[in-house]
Amino acid sequence: MLRLLSKPIRTVVRWQLIATAVLTLAAAAAIGFDGAISAALGGLISMFAGLVSALVLSWGKAGSAGGILLGALRAEGIKIGLMVILLWLVLATYRDVVALALLGSFAVTMLIFTMAFIVREH
Repeated sequence: MLRLLSKPIRTVVRWQLIATAVLTLAAAAAIGFDGAISAALGGLISMFAGLVSALVLSWGKAGSAGGILLGALRAEGIKIGLMVILLWLVLATYRDVVALALLGSFAVTMLIFTMAFIVREH
């Protein structure tokens, strides 16, 4: 699946994975097991939504500027929708969630995904 994505997207996903691992270990040391699980889930939510968005964008038809814009808007809408649904699902079902760890990890990995625009293509 990752081979279908551009090198900048693959690079950013790798950075997100590293950040999620670091934040999970930090949350485990500072908060304990539930903090670690919460941080891991926050990072995974952002990574999953970003990957789905990138796949939707890569499958779009880029025949014109309007088509590119429509594809980008569709991919972003799907990403935001997935993020909201997955965050809600975790907050609603995981009784011992540590909201700070979940949202902190989510925010950091979400910001890392925006770096895909500045990563070079070589």
